[in-house]
Amino acid sequence: MLHIFILKIRLTPLTIKASILFIFLVTVASCKKAQKEPETPEKLYTIYCASCHIAPDIDDLPKHIWENNVLPEMGARLGIRDNGFNPYKDLNLQEYEARLKSGIFPPRENPLITQENWDKLKEYIISTAPDSLVLDHNTLSEIKDLHQFKTKPVRLNPHRKSALMTVYLEHFKENNEIVMGTVQGHLLSHSFDTDESKPLYKSESGITSYFNIKGKKYITEVGQLNPSELSVGRLGIIQNDSLLVLEEKLHRPVHTLVEDLNNDGNIEFVVSEFGHLTGQLSLLKHSDKDNTLTKEALIGLPGVMRVISEDMDNDGKKDLVALAAQGDESVYIFYQKVNLEFKMDKVIRLSPVYGSSWFELVDYNGDGYKDIIIANGDNADYSVVNKPYHGIRIFINDGNNQFEQEYFHPINGATRLIAEDFDKDGDVDLAVIAHFPDYEKYPEQAFVYLENSDSKNFKFTSRTFSGATSGRWMLMESGDIDRDGDSDILLTPFPMVFPDTPHETVQQWIDKGVDLMILENVLYANDPVTK
Repeated sequence: MLHIFILKIRLTPLTIKASILFIFLVTVASCKKAQKEPETPEKLYTIYCASCHIAPDIDDLPKHIWENNVLPEMGARLGIRDNGFNPYKDLNLQEYEARLKSGIFPPRENPLITQENWDKLKEYIISTAPDSLVLDHNTLSEIKDLHQFKTKPVRLNPHRKSALMTVYLEHFKENNEIVMGTVQGHLLSHSFDTDESKPLYKSESGITSYFNIKGKKYITEVGQLNPSELSVGRLGIIQNDSLLVLEEKLHRPVHTLVEDLNNDGNIEFVVSEFGHLTGQLSLLKHSDKDNTLTKEALIGLPGVMRVISEDMDNDGKKDLVALAAQGDESVYIFYQKVNLEFKMDKVIRLSPVYGSSWFELVDYNGDGYKDIIIANGDNADYSVVNKPYHGIRIFINDGNNQFEQEYFHPINGATRLIAEDFDKDGDVDLAVIAHFPDYEKYPEQAFVYLENSDSKNFKFTSRTFSGATSGRWMLMESGDIDRDGDSDILLTPFPMVFPDTPHETVQQWIDKGVDLMILENVLYANDPVTK
């Protein structure tokens, strides 16, 4: 209110001098009052490491990861260049401009933290962090043979030298076939009834979503598979071997939900634009007036990777449940209040180092309310190390969409899960694949079947099969492919080679070239009545 006070003074030479003196004294006094005690390292950590996500426990990462990977990246986001880290290094012009436009990295001339406080914060983190992480070796080593499923590795094209790199997989019950999309842009189907494969379409980039609705075939192209700020993904309809583009400039879309959300006869598209430094969850609404799509952002943040539609509040309208897995790792419910208008609620929040990779919505305890099961295990960013908190978490719904974690099972690099009653005993079993298993100590955890033995007390028996490392599994699907009444499991690989991958494992991928691993459920194998 100081400026208002000055305007009320009659401006004579004397009053001007008096006013200047008054302003100076007030300003000095205010500055002295505004001076704060030096921030403690603990407070600095709270301020700068929990402003946009949960502050990770310093003990969750070892010293060398903090020092060489996480802190340089974190510093850049605060306008500090640490250890010579340059967030714009080796970028082409397009990528450089897009990253600059994102505003994620403040200029060094205007950092968000002083160099003194940064040095203090850095020293605190490095001195506090452990030298290494302690894994739960007892649980990780307790794994038995998988007897309920027999394995059948499939090479869809025997003339191809290497395995397919699959980025989309779905089983369609109606005609008992799978549709696969590859990183090279191939869309193909394989029928289990005829054991025949056929190409469906060739796109410009990896296909991450496919829907066939009333004869219209919708696909989503990721555009850039590797981390990028370029929005070059597309959504369209396949027509006569070409693509009728409905929406372009999508930012690395990794999942698309195609559904009539408001029951008006028109389908909507909910696109998970995973992005990189930025991203969003987008709702594309169909317009009857001009037969076009209008796009709006339901939430603007990177890492959204899957959306499920479900009436979570029992009001007769379809809501959306989404997982965001980059930075602020969270599960959101978007409640549909009126016609395609949503109210957001963040119902689960996890540490940003957990690496959330997938989730399932299932009534685990049979109380009529949908629970949430999450796979944590992404291990390809700034903190590549086997983590004791990677694995499967079960969150139970209290009936009001408030979720409490009731179970955790460690699995290094857990990537996907399926929650289903595979043995037909009335409870939920879990099938889990790990794209980043511990190949040195626990390679068999590339696939883990958690057989539910005591649902009420969350007791599971871990099982795997001998060929679990015959592929670097990325995707998983279930379906009754042999039509015997039980669910089988399908795995597809994405054989990327990382520095920690043993040479003999890589050679196995090359020699076997598995495109599809079928785990055939033998529950009803000797039951002719079921067949």
